[in-house]
Amino acid sequence: MTLTVKVRRFNPETDERSRWDEFQVPAESMDRALDLLHYVKWHLDGTLTFRKSCAHGICGSDAMKINGENQLACSVLVHDLGLKDGDTVTFEPLPAAPVLKDLVIDQSRFFDKYRAVMPWLINDEAVPVKERTQSPEQHAVIEDATKCIMCGACTHSCPSTWADPDYLGPAAMLKAYRYVFDSRDTEAEERLKVVDSKDGLWKCYTIFNCVQACPKGIDITRWLSALKRKAVTTRY
Repeated sequence: MTLTVKVRRFNPETDERSRWDEFQVPAESMDRALDLLHYVKWHLDGTLTFRKSCAHGICGSDAMKINGENQLACSVLVHDLGLKDGDTVTFEPLPAAPVLKDLVIDQSRFFDKYRAVMPWLINDEAVPVKERTQSPEQHAVIEDATKCIMCGACTHSCPSTWADPDYLGPAAMLKAYRYVFDSRDTEAEERLKVVDSKDGLWKCYTIFNCVQACPKGIDITRWLSALKRKAVTTRY
């Protein structure tokens, strides 16, 4: 089949505003969306710019808006999109972030928020002879959250993020949940001070866009609700 690949383009050195470019690309039903972009870059327009790395849904680099939904280009197939010969597939950068070029966004603010929740294990107690252990039951509490690959699909699907650039967003707060509820960590209260704020948990209105966008199927809203309960019980 042949598909029309429609890409929102922007080059800050030459463009005042974004534009749409279209390309005719041969495709098979089991091709990935990323393969379509590769074809354009390798055969039609070498200036097309997008992020990608592992190409296997692990690194999260190639999150973008595909046919109107935030997805990983390496994980969605032509078949998944329901495309047939002559159809059009659109590619856009993730919303609510400055565009550096074409499909590449500036992730500085996203990772600033990530660092703000202290996304690492903190434990100042004496180091045990062996590693800090955790039972299967203790790990089960955070297991779903550990699947996060920080692709940003959830945060950039969130209306609260669109409306307020200072909002921490679901990705950062999910990472806070992951460590607040980690049985080995001793700094839960410090993280709760970060998320229990006007730009944190209380701007999550349980819209569930983040759950729909997550390529790993993480029940993000559920865990943020648990974090809200933890914040309230800790405060009072």
